[in-house]
Amino acid sequence: MAPTKTRVPAVEGWFVTDEEGPALLGSRCRTCGTYAFPRETFFCRNPRCDGTEFDEVSLSRRGKVWSYTDARYTPPPPYVAADPYVPFCIAAVELAEEKMVVMGQVVPEVTVDDLAVGTEVELVVDVLYEDDDHEYLVWKWRPVTAGSGGSGV
Repeated sequence: MAPTKTRVPAVEGWFVTDEEGPALLGSRCRTCGTYAFPRETFFCRNPRCDGTEFDEVSLSRRGKVWSYTDARYTPPPPYVAADPYVPFCIAAVELAEEKMVVMGQVVPEVTVDDLAVGTEVELVVDVLYEDDDHEYLVWKWRPVTAGSGGSGV
């Protein structure tokens, strides 16, 4: 039996997986309420606000596809591509409550033919790549289907 690999985030501090399910970690400006992802720590991204204090928040796990495409080329480092490289979909998703757009890969079994602007998707966590000791995790988007509601991992 092969030893179990340790599962770790590919990008530390950008998302969590817990009993309630995976979530992206963002920030909310205490002055104007603007959300940011990844988290903001210096200044509000709203050009009309001079806020510098933020609360860490878990962002919506669901949203709607705003735009999408497929990555037919191998992305440059620091992306770690499988060998051989397998194209994948990327979706820009407008989060349900925050009304902000977050980019991410789409789960491997979904192609651009399966997506449309407005498709409802949910956040899941999947393996981006692995080495001898670790599985490096990243968030991905999965279309919501009837009866869907799993935690992802």
